[in-house]
Amino acid sequence: MLFIILNVVILLLSIIIHEVSHGFAALKLGDPTAKMSGRLTLNPIPHIDIMGTIVLPLMLIVMRSPVLFGWAKPVPVNPLNFRNPKKGMMLTSLAGPLSNFALAIIFALFYRIFFLLGGKASIFVHGFEFGTAINVLLFCFNLVPIPPLDGSKVLMYFLPDNVARGFRKVEPFGFIIIFALFFVGILEGVLYPVMNFFLHFFLGV
Repeated sequence: MLFIILNVVILLLSIIIHEVSHGFAALKLGDPTAKMSGRLTLNPIPHIDIMGTIVLPLMLIVMRSPVLFGWAKPVPVNPLNFRNPKKGMMLTSLAGPLSNFALAIIFALFYRIFFLLGGKASIFVHGFEFGTAINVLLFCFNLVPIPPLDGSKVLMYFLPDNVARGFRKVEPFGFIIIFALFFVGILEGVLYPVMNFFLHFFLGV
């Protein structure tokens, strides 16, 4: 039970930092919307999404899923406040996944330190291992270039404006496409090799 609680805390911290990073990047680029909405905080309450932060993680725990996953409420961003709206949205979107990559590095460093100190079976080593894995997952998954994921907004920066506008129209159907690609194994086949590469690099597994 203690291990489950630790994993839930690490998951919540990781997805909240992801969203705060979006808001902080937007603020630095000229958009104070997230700050004015009270979203530049590690307090989990303003970030809670009923389905992604509560229902889905609880369902995965009850089902004894080997993977614990979730998401927070997206921070509000107004691209009209950016000097260059297209570039501002790209950088703001990229900030979230990069924060997870940085967290993965931090968790991996602590994992290796505690592992070398002989704490192979300690709850802290398992927690650091989970923290590395979940942040690698969040990094890779959010960079998938399908709206509304962050990767789509990064991709749109490099697309001609007319193509980007057309691509943006896919967003209402984005999660249907994502679940369909998972169901047929395409997205899993793309993500797992990338994730395994980073996990092997970070943890040596």
